[in-house]
Amino acid sequence: MISTRGRYAIRIMIDLAEQDSDKYIPLKEIAARQEISKKYLEIIVKDLVAGGIIVGASGKGGGYKLCRKPDEYTVGEILELMEGTISPVACLTEKNNNCPRKGICQTLPMWSEYDKLVHEFFYHKKLSDLVKEKNL
Repeated sequence: MISTRGRYAIRIMIDLAEQDSDKYIPLKEIAARQEISKKYLEIIVKDLVAGGIIVGASGKGGGYKLCRKPDEYTVGEILELMEGTISPVACLTEKNNNCPRKGICQTLPMWSEYDKLVHEFFYHKKLSDLVKEKNL
């Protein structure tokens, strides 16, 4: 399940993309447009900045902006930054791919197929696909 952190991170990214600006966008404006607590967004943008997905500036004229064009971001990279792995089961994560039952697990092919579908869906969906057409 995708948490509010992941969903709100995508909404922040969409909001920044829709501003279509090289200027920094104040977080209070994003919070107002998205109807999300500014305090909660502060936690999320900190992780987005640390992950190199957005840049921030403090002080007058400060705020946040995208590092790249909207079509250069995938929803998958945003979600995995915020959520960690989006694999449906632990044995398919990079950290746990040495499951002792791997060779005999009858459910692994099903989980692998599902994991591939989810991964391909989110990594082929671009931020620009979610942005209103008028701003592209």
